[in-house]
Amino acid sequence: MENFIDLDIDSAYLKQIIRNTTHRKAPGDVSYQLTSVFLLLFFRKEPCLLAIQKSDNEGYPWRNQVALPGGHVDKADASPMDAAYRELEEEVNIPRNQIDFIGSMGHFQTINNKDIEVFVGIWNGKGPLAFDSEEIQRVFEVPFKKLVRTHKEDNFHGHLPDTPTLLYPHEDVVIWGATARILHYFIELLYPALDI
Repeated sequence: MENFIDLDIDSAYLKQIIRNTTHRKAPGDVSYQLTSVFLLLFFRKEPCLLAIQKSDNEGYPWRNQVALPGGHVDKADASPMDAAYRELEEEVNIPRNQIDFIGSMGHFQTINNKDIEVFVGIWNGKGPLAFDSEEIQRVFEVPFKKLVRTHKEDNFHGHLPDTPTLLYPHEDVVIWGATARILHYFIELLYPALDI
């Protein structure tokens, strides 16, 4: 795999960081609904993150929001990781065999009682991507350098800003809420190796 941001941040380094860090545990509160997402990295001209924008449907609670591909853990899923793989294929047509699995980045809770377990992987970039326009408006790539630049310029390092402040703008959208907290956590994990 190519290096991240021209540094020695490759698949092996990511696995070491993700697997050797004690991440946030699931809440003990059984009222949380289990969900799983994939934070997928891939390469075009530079390292990118795969993101989706939810459809603009009236009454849809995540209307127009930027998210990571994923969804609810079903009873038929063998594990939250299997749910993440299933959702990845259902939502954007990326099969398991196209992913270099890095590991779990722990749990993040939302204000509407969702517990999100975040799995990190590196996608080989092969397609084609496909999605249901009733649920997803578009799939797009976010350059990782741009996220890191925002993180640095807006002084996010070393603390977790509140929800109105923790924003990662990209083109015509703004990444906020749980997705922004996940990105903040990931960038902080890598921060010591980032030349910023």
